[in-house]
Amino acid sequence: MTAVNDAKGRGSLGTVRNAVLLLELLGQGPAYQQLTDLAERSGMSVPTVHRLLRSLVLADLVHQDPRSSRYSLGPELTRLSHRYLSRHPLLAALTPYLPGLPALVGGTVSVQMLVRGETVYADHADGPDSGPYRDSHRVHPALHTAGGRLIAARGGEEIWQQALQSCGPQTAQLADGARQDWAGADWLAAEGPDPVHAGEVAVPVVDATGATVAALSAAVEDPADGSACAAVAAHLTKAARAAGRALGNG
Repeated sequence: MTAVNDAKGRGSLGTVRNAVLLLELLGQGPAYQQLTDLAERSGMSVPTVHRLLRSLVLADLVHQDPRSSRYSLGPELTRLSHRYLSRHPLLAALTPYLPGLPALVGGTVSVQMLVRGETVYADHADGPDSGPYRDSHRVHPALHTAGGRLIAARGGEEIWQQALQSCGPQTAQLADGARQDWAGADWLAAEGPDPVHAGEVAVPVVDATGATVAALSAAVEDPADGSACAAVAAHLTKAARAAGRALGNG
C-alpha cells in the first residue's frame, strides 16, 4: 500500500485513510512492531502515528504490548471479520454445497475471495487430505493461487494491478503473459501457495451480473494431472454455478 504523508492526511477522510494504512502495515511483517518503524514505513511523522495508534488501541483495533510498548493488530478485528463473513451473501450461497464436496473431490474444498490483491481463504470444508494441523487462516498473494489468478484475470485493470503489486517481479512477469488465458479458462490448476499444500484446482463463482466474485478450489496431489484436475473441476463447477444462481436471486 502506498504511504500517505501528513499533508495528504489532513481532514477526516485523510485520518481514516492513514488509520487504515497503519492497520495494513501491522498486518505485514512481525506480529509486534515499533512506533518508529511504523512511522518510517507509512511516511507519517512519529506524533501523527502515535496519535492514530492511541485511538486504534482505545477501539481495540490495535493492541499495545505493555512490556515492549510495541503494537499489533487488535482483537476487535476478529469480531468484525466474523460478523462480516456471517452476513456475506456469497458464503451463504455456497454453504449448502461445501459439506458434501470433499467426499466427491477427495480433498479439502475452500472458498477464495480477492481482497486488495491477495487471496483470502474465507471458508473451507476439510477433506481426507487435511491432516492433523489447523488451517483456518490463509492469505496469499493472489497470483500465487489458482483461484486468485482466475478472479484477478477476469477483473478490471485496477484489480489486476493490485494483484501484480502483491507478488514478486518473476510471478508478475509470468502473470502478464498468461492473463488472457487465465481469464478465458473454465478452471485452473496450480501448485500450492505454500509447502504444506501440494496443489489446487479452482473454478470461478460468477454472479448474476457476470462478475467473477470468488473462486471455489479443491486440494489435489498433482496439479499437472489434467484428467484428474478436470474431474475435480467438474464437481466444483456444479456447486459454483448453483451458488451463482442463488446470488442472482438475492
